[in-house]
Amino acid sequence: MERMPVFVKVEEYKEVLHLMKTIRRKLEEAKETLGKVHELKNEEDHQLDLWENTLVEIEKKVDFIDQSLNEPEQY
Repeated sequence: MERMPVFVKVEEYKEVLHLMKTIRRKLEEAKETLGKVHELKNEEDHQLDLWENTLVEIEKKVDFIDQSLNEPEQY
């Protein structure tokens, strides 16, 4: 395809440049927001892991106590 010159009014060209800067700024803002969401998700995952580990430990202790209480006394 042959390239043909394109003529654009200077005012429209400046508007397009301004629009492109705005789009780039919004894109950077979106990237920052996404980064913050990832940080929050990672922190949430970490907290959930801690809670799960705590529950597992509590369950082991409850099982031990239950087993100890239900075993017949040995003399």
